[in-house]
Amino acid sequence: MTTNYQHDSRTNNGVIDSYPPDDSGIQLLSYTTRRNKPNTSENNAINHKEFGTPDEKKKFIPTYSDVVKLDPGLESVNKSRELYNTEQQELDQPPPDRYRIVFGIFLIHGVGILMPWNMFITAKSYFEDYKLNTPTSRDAVYRSEFMFYLGIVSQVSSAVVSCGNTFFQFGGKASTTRVAIALFSMVMIFIFTVILAMVDTSGIPLIFFGLTLASASLLNCCGGVYQNITFGMAAILPMKYTNAIVLGSNLSGVFTSVINILSIAGSPNPRTAAVYYFIVAIIILLVAFDCYFLLPLTKYYQYFMNKVHGSKDEDKKMLCGDYLNAFIDSCKTYGVVIKKIKLQLFGVWCTFCVSLMLFPAIQSNVKMVRQTFVNDNGTETEQTITFSEEFEMKGYWTSIFTFLSFNLFACLGNLTSEWIKWPGPNRVWIPIVLRAFILIPVYLLCNYQPIGFERKFPVYIQNDVVFIIAGVVMAFTSGYYSSLTMMYGPKEVEPSMMGRAGMMMAFFLVLGITSGVNLSLLLQRLVTTKAEIG
Repeated sequence: MTTNYQHDSRTNNGVIDSYPPDDSGIQLLSYTTRRNKPNTSENNAINHKEFGTPDEKKKFIPTYSDVVKLDPGLESVNKSRELYNTEQQELDQPPPDRYRIVFGIFLIHGVGILMPWNMFITAKSYFEDYKLNTPTSRDAVYRSEFMFYLGIVSQVSSAVVSCGNTFFQFGGKASTTRVAIALFSMVMIFIFTVILAMVDTSGIPLIFFGLTLASASLLNCCGGVYQNITFGMAAILPMKYTNAIVLGSNLSGVFTSVINILSIAGSPNPRTAAVYYFIVAIIILLVAFDCYFLLPLTKYYQYFMNKVHGSKDEDKKMLCGDYLNAFIDSCKTYGVVIKKIKLQLFGVWCTFCVSLMLFPAIQSNVKMVRQTFVNDNGTETEQTITFSEEFEMKGYWTSIFTFLSFNLFACLGNLTSEWIKWPGPNRVWIPIVLRAFILIPVYLLCNYQPIGFERKFPVYIQNDVVFIIAGVVMAFTSGYYSSLTMMYGPKEVEPSMMGRAGMMMAFFLVLGITSGVNLSLLLQRLVTTKAEIG
């Protein structure tokens, strides 16, 4: 074989030198680049044509001020991967809720949501024994059944508004304007309530009754919007933040009960007590108003909002014809949500229905048990057994063992659900149903004696301690199972539907309260009959 060797081969860019092969047949080649003076204008034109001008590069290629360091070797590759994984893990984890600010905000919202309802029902003595206790209204039906009328008007209004607010949430996000208007309106109505407390209405008890119910209706309409949107906001967060609202709602009851007891003990007259009592509600609502606008500024809440909804702005102007299509789409979405959380919806409805059947209308009218004693002169007198007669006459019996007891042990039930979650989401309805079948008969067999009514059958449980224990069990299970169901519901759906699931759970909560308040009137009719005035 003949091999030709070219010792000097010139190319456009350099020179290739070849050498004869050695004994092993390997040929060596060397390449030397040619250093010519570059043509600057030609090179720039070629570079601009292939890679673009500097202005065009800036549009696509970011510039960094940091110097890029090259660390060759497999060890540096492993370091880069570890660094990337660490950064990615940090991005996937939410920022810390510093000082539990977000938890505290939802706790305050829980207090504010039920503040109007708790203020009105806890002030039962103020309405029935002071404002409506006039010569013209002392034997009136609207005085003896004031709590029923108050509950029905309040909760029906709340349920209707909550329903509309649930199904007209276009875009799936809470409306800041709605909550702001609702809170502002609640403050103004409480100011009107304070004015009513300061005015002498003894000559117009029926007008006062109507104005009170109108105020309660408007308050709970605003409260329905406030509650519905707040639960929707908390649904995208971990379960404990939904429980914070429920816990705050019961803390609201504890707070109002304590204020009511202090006002009974220290105020010179019921009017002064009511004025300070309702002013406290105004202050709390103003704090909740500020907290609502503070929440979106926290990094913790922003993280979950961006994770669920994305960073894009979903708010857009809608034409009149678009609202019908949006409503239909919203109903379809809620249909999917209901199928997935139907057991939790039934659980929260049943829990609040039973609780509001018994509290406050039935429980607040359970009187202390009295026994008949024969005196030395042969006459008979009735005396209380557990506590003194004055204890009940001054209102401590109802204030402590109805309102304070219910709200306090409901709070303990809420707190217990933070550590113990039993049973699971699919079986939580079973003990809730058993609770209804046990507690309702027990309450009706106690010394239930509403004003102006007589019992149809005797009192079979003539023991105040049994009634107190039944109240504790009812309150604790109400707080525990309401927290479980409210926490379970939103976590059974996809993250994009959590907000709607939370709002649907809040709607069924209000629906349960409304059902319970109306059914409590039915229970009264089953147990008692109107007393004859003679």
